[in-house]
Amino acid sequence: MAPRCWLWWHWLGWPRIRPPSASNSTTFGGSDEVRNPINAKALRKMRRKVQGRVKLCKMHLLTDSSEKNPQICVVGSGPAGFYTAQHLLKHHTQAHVDIYEKQLVPFGLVRFGVAPDHPEVKNVINTFTQTARSDRCAFRGNVVVGKDVTVPELQGAYHAVVLSYGAEDHQSLEIPGEELPGVCSARAFVGWYNGLPENRELAPDLSCDTAVILGQGNVALDVARILLTPHELLEKTDITEAALGVLRQSRVKTVWIVGRRGPLQVAFTIKELREMIHLPGTRSILDPADFLGLQDRIKEVPRPRKRLMELLLQTATEKPGAGTAGQALATRAWGLRFFRSPQQVLPSPDGRQAAGIRLAVTRLEGVGEATQAVPTGDTEDLPCGLVLSSVGYKSRPIDPSVPFDSKLGIIPNVEGRVVGVPGLYCSGWVKRGPTGVITTTMTDSFLTSQMLLQDLKAGLLPSGPRPGFAAIQALLSSRGVRLVSFSDWEKLDAEEVSRGQGAGKPREKLVDPHEMLRLLGH
Repeated sequence: MAPRCWLWWHWLGWPRIRPPSASNSTTFGGSDEVRNPINAKALRKMRRKVQGRVKLCKMHLLTDSSEKNPQICVVGSGPAGFYTAQHLLKHHTQAHVDIYEKQLVPFGLVRFGVAPDHPEVKNVINTFTQTARSDRCAFRGNVVVGKDVTVPELQGAYHAVVLSYGAEDHQSLEIPGEELPGVCSARAFVGWYNGLPENRELAPDLSCDTAVILGQGNVALDVARILLTPHELLEKTDITEAALGVLRQSRVKTVWIVGRRGPLQVAFTIKELREMIHLPGTRSILDPADFLGLQDRIKEVPRPRKRLMELLLQTATEKPGAGTAGQALATRAWGLRFFRSPQQVLPSPDGRQAAGIRLAVTRLEGVGEATQAVPTGDTEDLPCGLVLSSVGYKSRPIDPSVPFDSKLGIIPNVEGRVVGVPGLYCSGWVKRGPTGVITTTMTDSFLTSQMLLQDLKAGLLPSGPRPGFAAIQALLSSRGVRLVSFSDWEKLDAEEVSRGQGAGKPREKLVDPHEMLRLLGH
């Protein structure tokens, strides 16, 4: 330690002197050398020089401290945001992470996307809650980044900013009649029954006999299942009471799930298919002709896909009445229609409502991942009163300062580093597109976090102290934004659980932001 102390002493400009002895212990304070005006002037000059260097020294030490205590901002509190924060906090023991969210409540698609009858998937909220309760993490709800505060303002306050705001829009069909009443996105429908505030007034008309869902992914099967599940089963979930009231009055008896390609290309998983097959009071409608030759073609496919195809084949070729007694007496039905692409939503005679959909018959060209559905020239009309589009989610640009690929619907990045913007990162769907499940997002978010920490260690992030939330809080306060903390959310959470207990539900979700703020006393 002594040599290091001497180096600092030398850098400050002090001369090397011998320790005072007993006989000259007052030399420094009162010797003739110091009393000499010339020496005194030199000493004053040295003191001023040293004081200046002490200031520089303090600044240097402060810079080192700030790099050891990085202020990091994450935009979005869904799985991508929380997994990113979790990894940062775990692998940098001095990092502080603020999570900004436009909703008043956290958890993103875990709360607003996961189906009400899949409570086990929502258990990940327990992990996210532990992260949010860390004294090095803070949830900042009710803040719309890009509107209430800009990304450059966040960059000025933090050492790094991670955009994890997901895919909050849907792919449009871009066909005639899409704007008719009776047509809506599956994303909006899911948001409606899951209590997403922006979708709370959707009020879908379920007075028709037949619904058509365009798309054959897990979301499509979720929507079909909710439409056909007996309401007494939904009553014990966290589905909103408003949605449950509409579903109780539903007259929908048949749901068609339509895809452009064939059975081998379906995007749903075996778990969701099993749930549809065993749904009480329903039966499946599958055309065995769609599966001809499939047994031979699945021999070389990966095991998960092979198991899925075998279950589809078994269901399609099962003799009528071979299922359960409940299926034999089923009053509702669901079916898969393959090799069909939407061409036009057909209006009712008065032009005020969707009454059907015109489908182009397709065939497959190409092999493997390059397989494409091309029109054959034939069409067929399918009568229905409800059309739900489930052809994909997409992200939106968040701020003019952030590059965005509108064609791919992602922020251009290399392993999570936003192209051309040092210190800016992205994770989750806005990074890679709306694909995969929660565990996929976890892996992806951990990778982005690793890249950020590597850059921090390499000195590639801004040096010096950053004010973090203190600066942003002042901005938001001046702009009239009412922040919601995680402790605020826990109060809302307790209220939801309390309201649900009376009805035998895990919770009754609050869907009105004004009511939430009122309950919080804002």
